[in-house]
Amino acid sequence: MDGLPEPFRTHARAVIIQVVDWPPGDVLADLGINDPLDLTGLYDGIPLTQKSVADPAPYPDTVWLYRAPILDELRDRPGVTLAQLVTHVVVHEFAHHFGWSDEDIATIDRWWE
Repeated sequence: MDGLPEPFRTHARAVIIQVVDWPPGDVLADLGINDPLDLTGLYDGIPLTQKSVADPAPYPDTVWLYRAPILDELRDRPGVTLAQLVTHVVVHEFAHHFGWSDEDIATIDRWWE
């Protein structure tokens, strides 16, 4: 998070980052994902573009990183370091926190080419 430019860094500090081995089955089901290796990270919260001070926040915004899928993807990406891959996943999930959709992210994210 410290590598993010201001003002993003300030807003990112309010987000919790959790690292677990696998995505939970209910999360996979909600997203329609059959293979748990297909989900390396997830933003769980209300994007800043949709937040209101009048709305209660029952849970803190969280970025989930899934260790096993990340390590599996790393094996498929020769020349990419673990730090680069984790940074990519974290930035992608924080983009959701800032209100970007997957389609928005794909317009500037050349990672998958």
